Amino acid sequence: MGVNFTVSNKDTVKSSDVLFLAVKPPIIPFILEEVGPDIEARHIVVSCAAGVTISSIEKKLSTFCPTPKVIRCMTNTPVIVREGATVYATGTHADVEDGKLLEQLMASVGFCTEVEEDLIDAVTGLSGSGPAYAFTALDALADGGVKMGLPRRLAVRLGAQALLGAAKMLLESEQHPGQLKDNVCSPGGATIHALHFLESGGFRSLLINAVEASCIRTRELQHLADQEKISPAAIKKTLLDKVKLESPSLSVASASKVSLFTSKSKKN
Repeated sequence: MGVNFTVSNKDTVKSSDVLFLAVKPPIIPFILEEVGPDIEARHIVVSCAAGVTISSIEKKLSTFCPTPKVIRCMTNTPVIVREGATVYATGTHADVEDGKLLEQLMASVGFCTEVEEDLIDAVTGLSGSGPAYAFTALDALADGGVKMGLPRRLAVRLGAQALLGAAKMLLESEQHPGQLKDNVCSPGGATIHALHFLESGGFRSLLINAVEASCIRTRELQHLADQEKISPAAIKKTLLDKVKLESPSLSVASASKVSLFTSKSKKN
């Protein structure tokens, strides 16, 4: 399987059947305005943008195509290692086969299932943002290990393996997580004392509130997309943050392009 790169969204549309809109929510209207005239009945438009509803995309595309096939999905970064979690909902004109095609594609990089669209915002708060919660927890666990004398590399590896093993045990046993937690706790032992400390610090409430906060923000992002306004400074900041991580030689290109960076930059 080969991968072709292009700096033209229009070229991508003309040569593809399944189109993934993987941009920030406020940029979605501008992308749709650009590629809309080239959308045909054969195209399946899959939006991965948090908070952007199927109806808003269908409304935008219906100006160009009377029956646009739209699917909304939410996935997460572990798709990179084929352990992602993806849910999707089909639009008015997308049929069962379209949904199954997307499910087949996303199942190749992890778990994938269909849900009602009104659940996707909650999914964003849970599994969409979930890897960030896990990385933060792992970072803190490693800090705890280092505080108690472990080398940093070993502390990170042990913490990661503990999380990986716990997740695998849960998925393979299908037991309630509370039961698996109880299985680790011996009466009067170290683990139950540690859990008491977590509970006294509001550990569960913090996680519940984090999922809720992410879900609420996801719904707010839809309003930003509906306004069809976005600050150029906001786009520039987002892109420059990536530039710092990827290469100092990259420069920001037009936000309407698939490739948001060019290999050459001009010095002011």
